[in-house]
Amino acid sequence: MRQRLSVSLAIGLFSLGACAHSSNVASSAPSPNRDPRVGLRAGWMDAAQAAWNLRLVSTTPPSHDFLPATPGDFRFINSDLSFDGKYVIQGNFSGYQVWDISDPSHPTLHTAYVCPGSQSDVSVYRNLLFVSDEAPNGRTDCGTQGVADTVSHDRARGIRIFEISDIAHPKPITIVQTCRGSHTHTVVTDPHDTANVYIYISGSAPVRSSKELPGCVAAMPSKDPNSAWFRIEVIKVPLAHPEQAKIVSSPRIFDNLVAPPKHGETPADSAAHAKEIADAKAQGKFTAMIPGYGEIVLHDEDTQALLDSIVSHRHGTGAPTAQDSAALRDTIPTLIKQMMGQQPDSGSGPTQCHDITVYPAIGLAGGACAGYGLLLDIADPAHPKRIGAVSDSNFSYWHSATFNNAGSKLLFSDEWGGGGQPKCRATDKKEWGADAIFTLNNRQMQFQSYYKMPAPQTQQENCVAHNGSLIPIPGRDIMVQAWYQGGLSVFDWTDAKHPKEIAFFDRGPVDANEMKSGGYWSTYWYNGVIVGSEISRGLDIFELTPSGFISPNEIEAAKSVKLDYFNVQSQPKFTWPATYSLARAYLDQLERDNGMDAAKIADARAELTKAEHASGSKQQLALNELVSRLEKDVSSAHDTAKAQTLANTVRQLAASQDLARAK
Repeated sequence: MRQRLSVSLAIGLFSLGACAHSSNVASSAPSPNRDPRVGLRAGWMDAAQAAWNLRLVSTTPPSHDFLPATPGDFRFINSDLSFDGKYVIQGNFSGYQVWDISDPSHPTLHTAYVCPGSQSDVSVYRNLLFVSDEAPNGRTDCGTQGVADTVSHDRARGIRIFEISDIAHPKPITIVQTCRGSHTHTVVTDPHDTANVYIYISGSAPVRSSKELPGCVAAMPSKDPNSAWFRIEVIKVPLAHPEQAKIVSSPRIFDNLVAPPKHGETPADSAAHAKEIADAKAQGKFTAMIPGYGEIVLHDEDTQALLDSIVSHRHGTGAPTAQDSAALRDTIPTLIKQMMGQQPDSGSGPTQCHDITVYPAIGLAGGACAGYGLLLDIADPAHPKRIGAVSDSNFSYWHSATFNNAGSKLLFSDEWGGGGQPKCRATDKKEWGADAIFTLNNRQMQFQSYYKMPAPQTQQENCVAHNGSLIPIPGRDIMVQAWYQGGLSVFDWTDAKHPKEIAFFDRGPVDANEMKSGGYWSTYWYNGVIVGSEISRGLDIFELTPSGFISPNEIEAAKSVKLDYFNVQSQPKFTWPATYSLARAYLDQLERDNGMDAAKIADARAELTKAEHASGSKQQLALNELVSRLEKDVSSAHDTAKAQTLANTVRQLAASQDLARAK
């Protein structure tokens, strides 16, 4: 967690103190002896690329107000994505950008809204936009000057709510302030309550002073039942009056959990970190000791900002002096204590979730909660209840969760290293910084396997499991996932015990000589394309290409699923319209998996083509005859469930054609 923590710390210290891509693309299948992702040329906007079973449609650099002067500048890190109609909303540590992707080959900037406050996690619902704020530099007026005072009513830490009927001109409605800010959040709908939506808040910052926000208590729950530790916040948003949004409950979903087992650093990493600290001190750089995490090196730009602040406070001019440097070294421990506040006991379980993914269609949520993966009952959205918890010594930081469409599996990711360290090297264990796949039986989790992006990355590439989403290929569990500078990986986890990679895209390191943050924060499927939020390079859009793993019909069936809006942490249940492509997709799957006699598959394909080219009563007759034939073939199929699904699809197709004729 050291590198990610250093980013958050830098933001906190700063506010307290100072308030074209390359055409060098490899597209062949990865060789057993050499993966094309290995050894790619480094570069910021011109790194070499490797692609397999994917096509890069467009690369769009950040807009003017969000373009870092150098890669890895924490003030301009691109973060998570949300989707609304033809727009993709891209969070950023300095606010958010809205891109029009109606033409995926040429995304255009619709608006850029500057509003610092850390990673700006984003979600939409109808005409509302929700944005997370957590860092101490966030202001209620979205100003860029930060907040100088340690206690201030100008500080914004919680959820910002905007009205976006005119998304080019977002209108701030209100800020729901929370005791620990909002690192991430999740929009929750209730099938029985259409007048409200709920927001689950995962705040990972220290507890605010009660002088800044009344009611915030940093004591342990055993000493004060109102403690802001060990809970999430639930905000209720009346859709007719979003300005009345407020916290309605603070569920203690972590009760009775103890500290989970941990694997710690590898000996090589511990030695490397010790050398890094020693070298930094020898060079006169500044370090900070963080309780529970150890010593970190402050970034040069952060140190310079703090030194400039000291010069300003003494009304000086010019470069910082040796006395200024000495003053900063003396001040850092005090600033750390102010920022971290009172901390929970070391033997306690998690004090917050990093992210919660809800699946309202099945009434469950998956909580990725630092040291645990939780299963939550959300039948009453305002009062989620923990019904399952798993820990794993191979996991360091449970980061995000994804259900399969059937709701029979749950995948958790492990952000080992906090997203800022190289954890995909050839020497790193495959079980670390990976995904853990569980099946759900009687609403309890049973571990099945791990999945990790398989190509070894360099010491200069931050790489670990991060945000991804399902791809709506019918009858299969296919996911696209971000791995920071490990690129994106598309993998099939239909067989929960044997997940396998089926497509990828990767670039070389941002810098050839040192670690500079970059790569994908998120990669999500939305209405036919994959959209990637690149931390330093902007916005990428991809298309799946047919392969031995995914047929053209399966891709067309996936593209038939259209969403009006999409928040990945608020999973919708995918449904597919009955189309010829959908029926052919099931036939392709039956053929690939030997689920039905080859001759019967060939006959069904021929009859589908015959029906598609027919019209009127002849088309209806052909489809009905095919349904009868397929129903008879179900019992003899090796995969009876898939064969029955095929027959049902053709029946629905016949019914839709009949309805169209009637109209």
